[in-house]
Amino acid sequence: MKLGLSIGYSGAHLEVPVALVQRAEDLGYDSVWSAEAYGSDAITPLAFLAAQTNRIKLGTGIMQLAARTPANAAMSAASIDAMSGGGRFIAGLGVSGPQIVEGWYGQPWGKPYYRVKDYVAIMRKIFKREEPVTHEGREISLPYTGEGSVGLAKPLKSILHMNPDIPIYLATGGEAMVKLTAEIADGWLPMGFVPGAMEEYGPWLEEGFRRAGNGKSMKDFTIQASVHVEVDTDVKGALARLKPEVALYVGGMGHRTKNFHNDIMCPSRLRRRRQAHPGTLPRGPQGRGHRQRAR
Repeated sequence: MKLGLSIGYSGAHLEVPVALVQRAEDLGYDSVWSAEAYGSDAITPLAFLAAQTNRIKLGTGIMQLAARTPANAAMSAASIDAMSGGGRFIAGLGVSGPQIVEGWYGQPWGKPYYRVKDYVAIMRKIFKREEPVTHEGREISLPYTGEGSVGLAKPLKSILHMNPDIPIYLATGGEAMVKLTAEIADGWLPMGFVPGAMEEYGPWLEEGFRRAGNGKSMKDFTIQASVHVEVDTDVKGALARLKPEVALYVGGMGHRTKNFHNDIMCPSRLRRRRQAHPGTLPRGPQGRGHRQRAR
């Protein structure tokens, strides 16, 4: 098992915990993870931390697909990887939810399964630089030839000679998306991953490996699970500090009719309680602590 540190996204004021990350690196932690919602972005803090550290891997947990094109995500990942000495960046991707995708980024929700599939395929082609990038996808195509195009686009190859092996992890939870993760990604960022979860997820992952068709198995794949850590002798007080963030994701980070976090995190009894009292939970980012990631 390897340990990681999640610094999340900022609250009202952005403070990158440099000393904490440096201490984690000194203690042998494998990775540090940023995040984004609808405030601070996931990329910039990692560029800053790359200059303040020497070895620790730099992961996004997650970059939201709607926030940037696959080309821009690949450029950002490759630039930080190069500046940090190479082999340190992990591109964690996720779709977020309809409220943020359409309400914040102004992008259509579309078909997330195919958007993720296209996005990852394009990023890998950009990283590898084997030829000018072309992709005919269900959701994303390069070059663009759709509505508003002037018809002058041509396939391009990255000027920067990128690390061709930058790993891509996906944050997914439903059966179809977990299978896709195992098929096309190097790792998985599950939410609510608890002891016993592999009884459900294991067969989905195995099916994804089978679809990859290249002998892929768990030995070629990383599960980057997370758990909150509060150091305190007051157990009730520590739990109380975590409740606002749990409530945010269970009830506020999504619409009452479509909340993927709620679907994953809530057993049926708690889900019925949440449905009986909609709109009573926090609706915006709260003050955030730090969480441990283990793989």
